[in-house]
Amino acid sequence: MTNIHHQGGITRRGFFERSAGALATAGLLAGGVDASEVAPDPEKKLDMATPDSAPTPGKIALEEHFALPGTIPDNYTSLPTPESRRQIQDLGSGRIAEMDRSGLELCILSESGPASIQTVLKTSEAVDRSRRSNDYLVEHVAKYPKRLKGFAALPMQDPQAAAQELTRCIKELGFCGALVNGFTQINEADSAVFYDLPQYWPFWATVQQLDVPFYLHPRFPLATRQQAYEGHAWIAGSAWGFAVETSIHALRLMGSGLFDEYPKLKVILGHLGEGLPFGIWRVDHRISRTSVRPKAKLPIAHYLRENFYITTSGAFRTQALTDVIMEVGADRVLYSVDYPYEDMGEATEWFDKAPISEPDRVKIACGNARQLLRL
Repeated sequence: MTNIHHQGGITRRGFFERSAGALATAGLLAGGVDASEVAPDPEKKLDMATPDSAPTPGKIALEEHFALPGTIPDNYTSLPTPESRRQIQDLGSGRIAEMDRSGLELCILSESGPASIQTVLKTSEAVDRSRRSNDYLVEHVAKYPKRLKGFAALPMQDPQAAAQELTRCIKELGFCGALVNGFTQINEADSAVFYDLPQYWPFWATVQQLDVPFYLHPRFPLATRQQAYEGHAWIAGSAWGFAVETSIHALRLMGSGLFDEYPKLKVILGHLGEGLPFGIWRVDHRISRTSVRPKAKLPIAHYLRENFYITTSGAFRTQALTDVIMEVGADRVLYSVDYPYEDMGEATEWFDKAPISEPDRVKIACGNARQLLRL
């Protein structure tokens, strides 16, 4: 996949070599930007290189989805073809073959789709459904223990039950953490409950105690809260609305003081950070110039850099990746595809040729995930 095309005699390689030289010699100081704001510490400086032709071995992908049989309707627009609907339900040889073709050593699987646990209105049903989903996943993961692992689905309708199910999944089922599909609806369809609220803090204490990551995944905004998207349904979903919903939720977590209380929490965001790495400086800048302040004790960017990890899922764009690396450091970036919503081969083609340093490439491909997930 080519991200910079040949225009005016400048090739993609030449663009990045020229850009890297400009960054190094000018220190990004034109316009009064301090170098420390661009690279908070020496480990976070951007180092670009032209990769060799060999594929990056042993990739680990963290946002790879499955669905329980019968939960994906034929008219589900995110999976428009019979083949894509088959892929999301395949936890066997077909998925392994795709991984082999794309240099994926390990996939961390999580439930996704229009009928995720977060949409179940009745709490008791959500608790039962999450347990059934996790039992189904562990049964299939056990058939390919060296290639597949799991993230727990959690009934966030009941924070205590969610903590108990996460504990079971980590200690008994051997899962790597949890993935939750955005805010939760409780009792009423027109309800949206976010996890910065006080009733969720004991749940977060359990997450920190277990020392596992929590993947905050997008979901569609509620139908009654889509006025901005009226007449433009294409905006509401993965093209734009997903990032808006998830970045707001993440900012709520950061601003609530949650990470001051539980400083070792680890939250994962997909899609190269849902736009937050690009906009985080302005968030803090505007906070500093207004009288409306969050409860958090430190700048919001501090929590993005210290408590969040960011994956490449569904965002195969070198310019965006380099922005993320410069903002949070390569140690906080993780490879992912977002299969089957995205293509494993396209992700591999992009990542293996992206002009980043080889040490960073290995970290992002697998090293950071091994450390985070204790693999």
